[in-house]
Amino acid sequence: MSRWRKALIAASVGSVAALGIVVLPGTPAIAAPADLVVEYDCVASGPNSIVRHGPVRLKTNLTFATDLVVGDPLNFTWKLHYANDSRLQSPGYFPAGGQVHGTGNVQLTSSWQGILQPKGSADPEKALRPDSHLSLPETMNDPGLTDKPGTITVTPKDIELDFTPPDGSVVVNDGDDADNPSDMGIVYSSGWVSLDDRPGSENHVHNDLHQTDEINASAELTFIGTGVEYIGPTDKDAGPVDIYIDDQKRATVDPSRSDDDVPVNDDMDGGQTLWTSAPLTYGQHKIKIVNAANKPAWLDAFRVTTNTSKTPTGYHGAKCNLASSPVSVVVTVRAKSGPTGTQSPPVSPTNTSTNSPTTDPTNPTPTGTHTTPNNRTTDIGLGRVIVVPTATGTSTSTTTPKATGPTATKYYRAQVANTPKGGVDSGEAPDREDRPYGLMAALVIGGAGGGLLLRRRRAAHAGGAH
Repeated sequence: MSRWRKALIAASVGSVAALGIVVLPGTPAIAAPADLVVEYDCVASGPNSIVRHGPVRLKTNLTFATDLVVGDPLNFTWKLHYANDSRLQSPGYFPAGGQVHGTGNVQLTSSWQGILQPKGSADPEKALRPDSHLSLPETMNDPGLTDKPGTITVTPKDIELDFTPPDGSVVVNDGDDADNPSDMGIVYSSGWVSLDDRPGSENHVHNDLHQTDEINASAELTFIGTGVEYIGPTDKDAGPVDIYIDDQKRATVDPSRSDDDVPVNDDMDGGQTLWTSAPLTYGQHKIKIVNAANKPAWLDAFRVTTNTSKTPTGYHGAKCNLASSPVSVVVTVRAKSGPTGTQSPPVSPTNTSTNSPTTDPTNPTPTGTHTTPNNRTTDIGLGRVIVVPTATGTSTSTTTPKATGPTATKYYRAQVANTPKGGVDSGEAPDREDRPYGLMAALVIGGAGGGLLLRRRRAAHAGGAH
């Protein structure tokens, strides 16, 4: 290193020290957000649940901030995904517009007591038939306002799912999937024949229908809704048909006669609504038609109707239970002015449960825990995680260890096989801002120049004395 460079550095250090200027890193230490990976098993909570063929496994991500200031929202974002090939399924025939709704439950203890319930809805579905796969709500949210400093122990609990059918109607016919989203769901007894590719002028649904000439031949459909219609042709040769709802006879219709009991002169005038049920209580019902004479009888389709105002909440519900023991995370809420004096916010839950760690005033590590680097304290026995926030001001703390960088959250592994994540999105510390090297250079140059000027003045003064 040249003499001039050494002198320049020495002068700059002396000048900076004399002025009391310190160059600090540009990135303050912050507490990492929590990202809990939690798996659930969803089971039916009723006979017409959207869980139709065994449990459905979900994999969820619950994220929230762990270091807040009074007035900040404690906002939970809960994302839901299917964990394997099991799916929620449609419980019946519905037109387009049905939706799955989700409500999560997050328990708050310590300085706050209660339950927050993040909610969300899936996108509207296309027309559905029984066992059609259903979409999950992509995200559930619920912000809670923090109004005082303290700690909040956050524990995810069960998730509740439900399905809301749309208003409207759907036709149930025996066409294939390409032209009939509802598929074939009608059960025929012996004695029926299928008449396909009928002339379009006959106006049958999908240009096909079923016919029987045998007395007591029947056809039935089990459906979920608030009403149903019997659709078929009017024809001068038709015989009477008995109609049953839930095994109770409700009517007899004769497609060979008009509504005012006048004989018709029609030949296979299809697509006619021959009978409409009275409003039904929303739920599962069965319609059955029976040929009441040794004359031809036809079935074109059934039309199922749904009135959502009559749909009971939870009728199609499912309850999703934690697949293993829950994990708790502690959120710290600081006063707006930040830490004052030497007292730090409490870092352990304030409830009196015997399962909560206790804090020795002279030791920041709760009893029965071990301390890991980067200010992380994990209760091994309980699976409870305490996130210790990093002080961001110049005040000192007597209980919080000094932070040296961003605080990462460590999670208890017993929840799921995948370890929940903490820290910034990339998993790496944020880039530090550029140092004020320009300011340092100016100080260096100024200090060097000032030192040189001072030496010249001293030399001149010494020469005059001689």
